[in-house]
Amino acid sequence: MLDRTRLLAARLKAAGAQPYLATALYSLTVVPTTEVPTMGVDRHWRCYVNPAFVDHTPVHELAAVWVHEVAHLLRDHHGRADLLPAAVRHDHHRVNIAQDCEINDDLSALPQNALRPALFGLPDGQMFEQYLPEIPPTPHAPECGSGAHGRPMPWESAGATADAARVSPVEAAAIRRQTAQELRAHVKARGRVPGGWQRWADEILEPTVDWRRALTGAVREAASWASGAVDYTYQRPSRRGAAVPRVVFPSLRRPMPRVAVVVDTSGSMGPDELRAVLGEVAGVLRAVGIGRNRVTVLSCDADVHTVRKVSTVGDVVLDGGGGTDMRVGIDHALRGPERPHIIIVLTDGYTPWPDARPGGVRVIAGLVSADVQSPPPWIETIRIR
Repeated sequence: MLDRTRLLAARLKAAGAQPYLATALYSLTVVPTTEVPTMGVDRHWRCYVNPAFVDHTPVHELAAVWVHEVAHLLRDHHGRADLLPAAVRHDHHRVNIAQDCEINDDLSALPQNALRPALFGLPDGQMFEQYLPEIPPTPHAPECGSGAHGRPMPWESAGATADAARVSPVEAAAIRRQTAQELRAHVKARGRVPGGWQRWADEILEPTVDWRRALTGAVREAASWASGAVDYTYQRPSRRGAAVPRVVFPSLRRPMPRVAVVVDTSGSMGPDELRAVLGEVAGVLRAVGIGRNRVTVLSCDADVHTVRKVSTVGDVVLDGGGGTDMRVGIDHALRGPERPHIIIVLTDGYTPWPDARPGGVRVIAGLVSADVQSPPPWIETIRIR
């Protein structure tokens, strides 16, 4: 029989030690079952508890296990696990170990055999997705339930309570946000919190947009816009001409977008960082379907130094190192033999910009500096972290 007094005393101790987690801790519904090895959670914020585990675990360690289990849910481990490649997600034991490493580096009261990054020679303070490639298979894997690794376990259907109590995804998002707000208030009133929780709260309250997705979306939209600029051409006569002898009808032409990438090579830009960003941009262009001889890269500081059509990042030559004026690079791209449909400018942003939008061209700025003023509103701006 489950010793609820002991279990709930441990939850009270956990909430007292980390009061900003109280809302989340008391949102968990307890489901007793002998099928779970220790404690585990499902996606619906139900906490499955083995009575024997409660009887043999000190209250201060039980309090840490409470925090550990609710951390899986607050950090949306099951949602993040769903985004892993299928071949990786299939090994849910390794996923669970990596998730435990993300959580346990901030927990000191857990049992001695708790999994921590140091056990695998890994540093503290990383996300489970970073730990996962370095986690070896182990026969003694934890089992924290679908609330962690995402795979439903047989013991998660145990008991009538499990069918009745359920936290919806919308309610879970509200709990996460309220917990993050309470953590920030705790920091202002009482001082520091574990670093992992601080980073988590910052991400919840000030989410960062993946710049790769943002850039892909911007390029895809611009490419769609350029492809829609259909025109008539006599290079390939229309098939309708067969119906009218001695009359040549033009056909419609849908151009493939041409892209110019203007790279800021002034003294304030590091070449290693630029090549890394260029590699990402090349991947974005390939994903959108733009490649081969459709991409021209211009290296520019206060003057244009190299202009090359490229098919791989290895073809790029970055010259420069002087002042910064991206207007020169944009103007040079516009005056080239093949006017681009899209201009992507990679810069730290410490540059003047053209006064007006060039006709028939979309301009996208990728800013690699966080504290610089944004370009004019007609330039779509992506901040690259």
